[in-house]
Amino acid sequence: MAYASSLLRDPARTYREIDLAGRTAAADGPALVQLLYEELTQALRVAAWAADRKQFATRSERITRATAILFALEANLDFEKGGDVSRALARFYGGCRRQVIEASIGTDGAPFRAVAAELEEIASAWRQARAA
Repeated sequence: MAYASSLLRDPARTYREIDLAGRTAAADGPALVQLLYEELTQALRVAAWAADRKQFATRSERITRATAILFALEANLDFEKGGDVSRALARFYGGCRRQVIEASIGTDGAPFRAVAAELEEIASAWRQARAA
């Protein structure tokens, strides 16, 4: 019964989790990276929204999610195959993570939007490369 009551507390969140699980189940490596970028930029945008509205619990949850995704992206870089690109991405992800953590101390949503915009550029390039 606890499972059913958790579904009723936040049906939108439950739907998002089911949707994400469905999309990741059949995704290959590059598709998973694309999903991580989508989830990451979405988490940062929601963190910005929550910060602007003093929704601290939501902001904290989304910051935690964004930080975890940044760690996952960095941890899965292949430095042997990726060489300089992997090293540059590792520095970029580390910088993004630092910006998110520093922004988490304040109440301004702008830094989260700025990081999301930077990541969106890479996400867009990733989508174009996958489509080619």
